[in-house]
Amino acid sequence: MTPRFDLIGIVTADMAAALAFYRRLGLALPPEADGAPHVEAQLPGGLRLAWDTEGVVRSFDPEWTAPPRGQSRIGLAFLCDSPADVDACWSELTDAGYRGHHAPWDADWGQRYATVLDPDGNTVDLFAPLS
Repeated sequence: MTPRFDLIGIVTADMAAALAFYRRLGLALPPEADGAPHVEAQLPGGLRLAWDTEGVVRSFDPEWTAPPRGQSRIGLAFLCDSPADVDACWSELTDAGYRGHHAPWDADWGQRYATVLDPDGNTVDLFAPLS
């Protein structure tokens, strides 16, 4: 089991404004995405960039609070081979002393998901499709 770096996630207070910025940097994002709660763009090399509204993040992490302007709203996500590997990786990291933020759970969007914090407090998500 080796999780693969798969996604950079950005939490946004204003999806339309965030997407307008990244369109100016050359990302092809459809106009109808401006009103979506979650948007993804495939990047060269297979990496994905995703945006979630603050409401989406609070739907699965009710204690989340927006950091002050100028502080990070970006998280990293690693794709695991299976739901069992999400649990195993979570256990390996937390047993090694890294702080767990959200224990593994079956998310409504069809993935086994967990969140740990790196030594600087950045969120690192672990996920795998449920089916």
